[in-house]
Amino acid sequence: MQKRKIKNTDLEVAPINFGGNVFGWTLDEKQSFDILDQFVGGGFNFIDTADTYSWWVNGKGGQSEEIIGKWLKQRGNRNDLIIATKVGSETKEHGFDISKKHILKSVDESLARLQTDHIDLYYTHFDDNKTPVEETLEAYDEIIKAGKVRYIAASNLSPERLKASFEAAKKNNLPKYVALQPHYNLLEREKFETEYADLVKEYDVSVFTYWSLAAGFLTGKYRTEDDLAKSTRGEGVRKYLDKKGLEVLKALDQMSEKHETTQASVALAWLLANPLVTAPIVSATSESQLKTLFQAPELKLSSDDIELLNKMSQ
Repeated sequence: MQKRKIKNTDLEVAPINFGGNVFGWTLDEKQSFDILDQFVGGGFNFIDTADTYSWWVNGKGGQSEEIIGKWLKQRGNRNDLIIATKVGSETKEHGFDISKKHILKSVDESLARLQTDHIDLYYTHFDDNKTPVEETLEAYDEIIKAGKVRYIAASNLSPERLKASFEAAKKNNLPKYVALQPHYNLLEREKFETEYADLVKEYDVSVFTYWSLAAGFLTGKYRTEDDLAKSTRGEGVRKYLDKKGLEVLKALDQMSEKHETTQASVALAWLLANPLVTAPIVSATSESQLKTLFQAPELKLSSDDIELLNKMSQ
């Protein structure tokens, strides 16, 4: 499988980034190990998590990193993988926090849970909108020099704070974000395309989209209100059960039939066809869902396919 380089780094990743928010939430430890084994067995090497996954279950999080850490230790494959985690999100114990004090404490806790001596890609998960960007970057500078983190990235920062971070990094010779993790998919296009795409080009960063399948809506399994009870995440897609959402599903049905694949594979292939997107982040909880992920990088949509999907999702 052809790997893609994360810009301004020496890291190469397969074009699907596994979303570890399901570990310790909708998958227990054994199920998580099985999914990870199959994902890596399929030739993929990029796993995304956060220090606070899944805090909505136990109030503080940490379960996802712990499961990944146990799996890495048992399999002995740490050097074959790119591991991304994040800092700054809220829990029931604390609010959003990207202060130097919090970052220095949190990175050591993440390393312990992951049972590793370094994190490949460390994200500012959420902005607290009060810590000076220089302070956050100085914390990252310290942990990079200590060998705890290789590169840094950003998610859920406003365009203004993101730009300020790049300017501060240049002015003060501090680490610069090499990647952006935005909310972007066929049903959530406007914010990324109008507020972030130009910044991505200007600062030459890689993009790893989250909620790449719109919380599962783009798989096609939610088509009526009755379908929302099919999973614990069902209520999260209620907002997509409108004219636009159903039009997009209709287009995905057409494309998946044409290419003899699934709706989800088409939705991911649409993201991968965007030159700004390096690898969509997507989760799976079953072998059949994993097969959908495996098919996406091999699916080449025509310009007509992309034009139809763009039209339906405007």
